[in-house]
Amino acid sequence: MSTSLDSPPRLFRLPDFRRLWIGDTLSQAGTAVTVLALPLVAIGPLGASPFEAGLLVMCEYLGFLLVGLPAGAWVDRMRRRRVMIVGDLGRAVLLGSLPVAAWLDVLTLPQLYGVGFGLSVLTAFFDVAYQSHLPQLVDDERLVEANVALEASRSVTAAGGPGVGGALIAAVTAPVAIAVDALSFLASAFLLTRIRRPDPRPEPSPGARLRDEIAEGLRFVFRDPLLRALTLTAAISNLCGTVGSSMLLVLLAGDLGLSPFLCGLVFTAEAVGGFLGSLLTSRIATRLGETGAMCASVVVSGLLWAAALPFFHADGRYAVACVLQGLGWTAFMTFRITSVTLRQRRSPGPLLGRVTATFRFVVWGCMPLGALAGGLVGQYAGTRTALWAGALGELLAVVPLLLAIRAGRAVSSVRA
Repeated sequence: MSTSLDSPPRLFRLPDFRRLWIGDTLSQAGTAVTVLALPLVAIGPLGASPFEAGLLVMCEYLGFLLVGLPAGAWVDRMRRRRVMIVGDLGRAVLLGSLPVAAWLDVLTLPQLYGVGFGLSVLTAFFDVAYQSHLPQLVDDERLVEANVALEASRSVTAAGGPGVGGALIAAVTAPVAIAVDALSFLASAFLLTRIRRPDPRPEPSPGARLRDEIAEGLRFVFRDPLLRALTLTAAISNLCGTVGSSMLLVLLAGDLGLSPFLCGLVFTAEAVGGFLGSLLTSRIATRLGETGAMCASVVVSGLLWAAALPFFHADGRYAVACVLQGLGWTAFMTFRITSVTLRQRRSPGPLLGRVTATFRFVVWGCMPLGALAGGLVGQYAGTRTALWAGALGELLAVVPLLLAIRAGRAVSSVRA
């Protein structure tokens, strides 16, 4: 008979995972403030137009498009924890430059664009290293639990972040709120240095070229029917979602004139919904099966986000919009968490960085294009038109996943 000594330790009793979790939570808490603060600086003091606001969002994701693929190959050659630490320190420096420029009265939109782009480049490297390093800290049996814990804590910190950020911006201005985020990255870097698990440098492949390693990651993702479908579904969702989300604060703060605190409430609702969704993910996946649960997740979330749009007004209807927006994230978390876990399970260890980078390149690389499109539509057709275009487009995101499931069943029936 097995004893309690034979069972694996509880996830949060693993010191290295706990340090990673706390560091990521601190970083995400600060980032939740900057999600609101950065565009409000552009829209408010700097008077950005809808197109200029869309350009800022584009810069915040442009790094994934430009360096996403080589980032995976480079990370697979480097110590992954070291990449994460450098990423945290670099983001702290970039964010710290904004309050300094504001206090010197020299802050400009080009500086915001430059900081946004720099953050996206460093985040591209950090996220690839982060998802590739996690399987080194926990075993396969606890990988789903670890992903759920990390997504839940991200949602919890994001729940309080925008609301607190809105109040903080109103009380002490947006540059001070951005300084808080810079400090959170420093704290995250310190905790990562305290992880004791060895972080060996991967053995280089003799004669391997960067181009060949990138191509290997691309081939692996797009030759695997399920990974290909997951990538395309997430890409369509992100592309169309960013068309609308790039104009959301322009609508709320610009067109409707809502206060920073009220603007933050919609992000708080999204984060609360995401937290609830992360708690329900395992149960939903068990009941519907992983692929069925992901399909339902994408469809239901798209319908809820579309249903929220008519309620974005500067009156009591805004509360309904926030609730529907939050419920959309409750539904979407099943796809988000399950797809990450499936990608980690189906990818060989030496390829995981490149697989993650390929996914990020396609999925996150669509976001600057969506932000640019959102800015153009918002500038010339109105912010609400951009929001509707994005929401209706997201309803198409489930198509690649449905086609992959149908093809898989057809192959199974032929083999039978």
